[in-house]
Amino acid sequence: MKKNIDLKELFNDKEIISKIKEKLPRLFRIAEIETSRAGKIGMEVGSVREKIVSALLIYKFGEENVDTEIPITEPETDIVVGEKNVSIKTITKDGGVKAVWTVDAQSSKKFIESYKPRCDIILVQIWWSLEKDSFFWIPISVQEEVFRKLGKNEYLKLPKEGTNPRGVEFSKEAINLMIENSKTLKIKIKWDRGDLKYDVYKRWVEYWKE
Repeated sequence: MKKNIDLKELFNDKEIISKIKEKLPRLFRIAEIETSRAGKIGMEVGSVREKIVSALLIYKFGEENVDTEIPITEPETDIVVGEKNVSIKTITKDGGVKAVWTVDAQSSKKFIESYKPRCDIILVQIWWSLEKDSFFWIPISVQEEVFRKLGKNEYLKLPKEGTNPRGVEFSKEAINLMIENSKTLKIKIKWDRGDLKYDVYKRWVEYWKE
């Protein structure tokens, strides 16, 4: 049976905070290298980053308390920690943050009509070459507070008519209000790319050698 877990523990654990500060830039840089071709980073980088953050949660709370087998049809939840549904978001700088990925404009419209905050958010903002607050836990209570303040039409960035935006984004104002909220917890990270030498083919070549 899963134990009741408070995600605040991530932000009270000095060892975990140290590991996030030290390792996250390197691991996210590896994710970029692994998903790049001819210098361009592919969209799949988001999925790799999500796995990196999920692995952190497994490391901290134990495999028995973390469920990663979430159906692909689930629109928002990426992982369940204890009894908490968690959505993992990663963006570069202050780019758009997807509330949900959808396949067409009709799906986006349906999502917006029935939307309300349903899960905690772990948001990572990547600021290469800078040191800034970057790793955030935004509890449902904060999302609900901002949602009530702004209203649905200002909380979500509505897609333009006749377009297929591949999803619905939170508005910039909503994200800013959420990460500035006193109940949102955060960790400052120095985003140093470093001189990372990483061969994306090495491990696969090793498998062929076995």
